[in-house]
Formats: sequence, C-alpha cells, structure tokens
Amino acid sequence: MAQYELMYILRPDLDEEHLQGAIDRINQQIVAAGGTVEKTDRWGRRRLAYPIAKRDEGYYVVTTFQGTGTIANDITHLLNIAEDVMRSIVVRLDDRD
Repeated sequence: MAQYELMYILRPDLDEEHLQGAIDRINQQIVAAGGTVEKTDRWGRRRLAYPIAKRDEGYYVVTTFQGTGTIANDITHLLNIAEDVMRSIVVRLDDRD
C-alpha cells in the first residue's frame, strides 16, 4: 500500500458542526475507496494566497492515508464535486526506509 497526503480547504463560513461533518465524510470516502486513514490534522482558518470564489480565507485540513491502485484519482474526483471543498490536492509520499 502506498502512503498519501491529502490537503484540502473547506469553506470558511461553515460552523464547527458542519466542519466536523465534512471532515468525517471525507475520511469515510477514503475508507469506502479502500484506504485507511492514519491521521487528520486540522490547521484551522488561514488567509488564502489569492481569492477563491470571492473568499479570502479557508479552513485547512491535512489527512495522511494509505491506499492502493487508483485511490488518489477516486478521492480527487469526489472532492472536486463536494460543495464544501474549495481546493484539494493528493500527493503520494515517498518511502523513506
């Protein structure tokens, strides 16, 4: 299994309940695609480098997970159609043995 890191930016106008719901939903999608979530870090609200959809801030979240095959493409596709996600990127981490 390969190790991946997913960083995504959620809309800043979400309240705490909706933020946690969005994070849980994304983690469930990773598991449903055959991956295992190792760690989820909530970086919090930060200023964006440039406006996205007329917003200057976003809520950053970084998730480390493992998976095989096309899991990165599957997760990217799901995040692209999610309403709460403004931007996302999945990166495969190198094996550092």
